[in-house]
Amino acid sequence: MTVVDLEKGAPQDAPQDAPKSTTVIASAEISAASAAALPDLPRRIGGVTRSGVLSVFGAAASGLCVTVLLFGELAPFSGALGFFVTAYLAFLGIYAVLTGLEEDGQAVRDRVMTVVLWSAGGLMFAALTMVVGFTAWRGREALPHANFFTQDMQAAGPLDPLTNGGIAHAMLGTLIMIAIALAITVPLGLACAVYLNQIPGRFSRFVRTIVEAMTALPSIVAGLMVYAVWILGLGMQKSGLAAGFAISVMMLPIVIRAADVVLRLVPGNLTEASEALGAPRWRTVWHVVLPTARSGLATAVILGTARGIGETSPVLLTAGFTAALNADPTNGPMVSLPLAVFNFVKSPEPTMIARGFGAAAVLMALVLVLFVIARVIGGRGPGHQNKRQARRAARASRRDTTRFADLHTPGLQLFETGSPEGDGGTERPEGGAGLHQSAAPPRSVPNPDAPAADDGEQSPEDNAPAPADGEPAPQGPPAPDNETRTGGAGGNTDPATGDSH
Repeated sequence: MTVVDLEKGAPQDAPQDAPKSTTVIASAEISAASAAALPDLPRRIGGVTRSGVLSVFGAAASGLCVTVLLFGELAPFSGALGFFVTAYLAFLGIYAVLTGLEEDGQAVRDRVMTVVLWSAGGLMFAALTMVVGFTAWRGREALPHANFFTQDMQAAGPLDPLTNGGIAHAMLGTLIMIAIALAITVPLGLACAVYLNQIPGRFSRFVRTIVEAMTALPSIVAGLMVYAVWILGLGMQKSGLAAGFAISVMMLPIVIRAADVVLRLVPGNLTEASEALGAPRWRTVWHVVLPTARSGLATAVILGTARGIGETSPVLLTAGFTAALNADPTNGPMVSLPLAVFNFVKSPEPTMIARGFGAAAVLMALVLVLFVIARVIGGRGPGHQNKRQARRAARASRRDTTRFADLHTPGLQLFETGSPEGDGGTERPEGGAGLHQSAAPPRSVPNPDAPAADDGEQSPEDNAPAPADGEPAPQGPPAPDNETRTGGAGGNTDPATGDSH
């Protein structure tokens, strides 16, 4: 039998009469030393591996070959859409088979679903890129001209070149209409969402049902309602204000539903802690619930804005159409960017079509700018702070620390230190210590049960020599803790003579 000397690192022959326990201990020490010598490598949970990449590309090539074989030789299939769908399904099947050669069933399902999600995300990104790129490419002829952003179409016609006319009237009209709609929608939508979240009951369930039904309301119905009530019923004229009312009807249910979902995600222990500290309901909502859900509420407002800013039929019914610039939302017709795009694109002239695609590109840029502004206002999600918020929180913490320190520091002293010559040559302690004991040094109190001294005898304290000038008076031994101290304000009382010192 051979054992390893851990100090020398060389194997040695163990004696035959060595006990088995010694052998087991030596083997355990060898295993521990070997484990300590191995490097500590982290276990790889995810990421890209060479076998995974080869499996994906191999499955993609195999699926493409199988689809070409099916569409070209084996089956009478045709059509580009069917070709891509068949190729994708064949790719998923082959990829699952290749992954199953190395992994178990759970890992195969995880890999396949990962590929499906990545494919869906890539498809959506490709569709968005194609829409934005196609719109910007078709409007490239109108966007470089400065007059396109500063002039209206009052003095320009369909046959005029792109150096004449622009969309300034449509841009201003869109901003005015969406501002009116936001001024109506944001307070009403957030207040209704808070009501649905904080005050449950029969009426809140009824309101939630109405809100969910209004999300499917056609935009033309909202425009007809405002047209019938505001223009026909009250006798008002078509204006940007009426269009703002119609757009707010379309935006309101979107904002309420999205804000309600976000407010439901606020942890209940935050509101419970606030109410446990004695805060009323409105203060809890204002200082706890809304700040926690601020990022999600900004997203809800953006969703409603994106729905309302692209409406065309309500604007046409309530605001009319004009080619001139009108900055008064209460007087005269007004046009928006979607309505201008519709009128430009339906013209057969190439210059008008270029203006229409340029106006559509400006509309997308406007939505992007509004989205960025909302994200800046909304900030990050709960638990995530940027540098400015972290500095503000640090300053608030320092102020709270200083305030708590001031609260625990005694601000009033009952007695201050006096001069040695002022009050009998004694110093009185600061704070409230003078209420419990005298400033004079403690003196020992004799036992009352002891016999009193005779008339001709004096106590040791009476025999003590008088102090010289400038020297402190001699003090007796301190009183034990179990004996009583006299706490008179003027000093101690001698039980032998009855005199007060």
